[in-house]
Amino acid sequence: QVQVVESGGGLVQPGGSLRLSCTASGSISSVSIMGWYYQAPGQQRDMVATISWQGHTNYVDSVKGRFTISRDNANNTVYLQMNSLKPEDTAVYYCNADIYTTDFRGRSYLRNYWGQGTQVTVSS
Repeated sequence: QVQVVESGGGLVQPGGSLRLSCTASGSISSVSIMGWYYQAPGQQRDMVATISWQGHTNYVDSVKGRFTISRDNANNTVYLQMNSLKPEDTAVYYCNADIYTTDFRGRSYLRNYWGQGTQVTVSS
């Protein structure tokens, strides 16, 4: 069984900072791409940032220069440092990960997992 759990959301004033964390745990062989997505009320879920196992990153234009994604491969953890937050950043933030598992026969499987989401509210 694999679990993906986020933490670190909350209420912050405009211009403030938050750091989100997400850890994948369970019977994991390895974790490929990890990323953060956000979903505002009534909107679709969109990519914020992704990072490969090698550390290659990709960001949506609206957060470039303000958000930084990083990861700790040894602990299957990804972070999102959010600075200079704006009210329009308010959303539920979801962690996403492509995870390899191995069954008892030694066969490898790649599946995509989502966390439960963490609320980020930027308001004065």
